[in-house]
Amino acid sequence: MTKPRSALSIRLDLAPGVRLGPGKADVLEGIAETGSIAASGRRLNMSYKRVWTIVEELNRLFDAPLVSAAKGGKQGGGAALTALGQNVLTRYRRVQAAAAKAANAEVAALRRRLAARV
Repeated sequence: MTKPRSALSIRLDLAPGVRLGPGKADVLEGIAETGSIAASGRRLNMSYKRVWTIVEELNRLFDAPLVSAAKGGKQGGGAALTALGQNVLTRYRRVQAAAAKAANAEVAALRRRLAARV
């Protein structure tokens, strides 16, 4: 039998209508690693439009943009996290890590109680 995998999903409700969760963090991380909104979307199996909508939302929700983007063309476009964007991503990943560490024993106890068929 394969060992069950557990995952802890953290969504931060920072204010009414202002949410930061794993999907948005993955978009930011993809942009940071690839330098591209399109490449981030491909990596996450998301359309360019969906990723761009997330970027626009994040840029609107915080007091300064999280992502700076240059339009494409002959020189090619590109995107990068701003200092605030990197800060937000780093803090979110720290919250994830701390929550996973804190929940590890409880999640393991729950996993031990799963039915054999799962």
